Amino acid sequence: MGLGCNSAHQHQAGYTLLELIVVVALMGLLLALVPARLGATSGAELRAASRSVAAGLRHARAIAIGQRVETVFQLDLEHKKFTVTGDQKEHNLPPGIDLKLFTGQQEVTSEKLGGIRFYPDGGATGGRVTLAAGERKFEVDVDWMTGRVSIGD
Repeated sequence: MGLGCNSAHQHQAGYTLLELIVVVALMGLLLALVPARLGATSGAELRAASRSVAAGLRHARAIAIGQRVETVFQLDLEHKKFTVTGDQKEHNLPPGIDLKLFTGQQEVTSEKLGGIRFYPDGGATGGRVTLAAGERKFEVDVDWMTGRVSIGD
């Protein structure tokens, strides 16, 4: 037998384009799942958390006006949760979010616990809750005069 190439037994080294596309797609899928597994917070989770905080603040204002009592939105920065006076439910936020609270000194209970107070006339002590994850952040503001709650990014 000679050393010539026989087309029936010829074997090409390398990968087909289809095999490369499948491998790249699988790698992309795995890379998309890795941040979720490592506890990273997605933009959607951050947005949902900021809406949850805004809803809690609006709920506190509604209780204050409806029941004619001062109501406090209490934020626990360490355990990443909040409560509203008159509502027994604790609202948990995703663990990967960084929280900051800017409020009046009289509403600061400790280094990691503080609140925003709403009055029966609709006003509030005012303040801001900042929620951040990586480069993305949302600021939930409470106007002191009107008690109006707004979300900015």
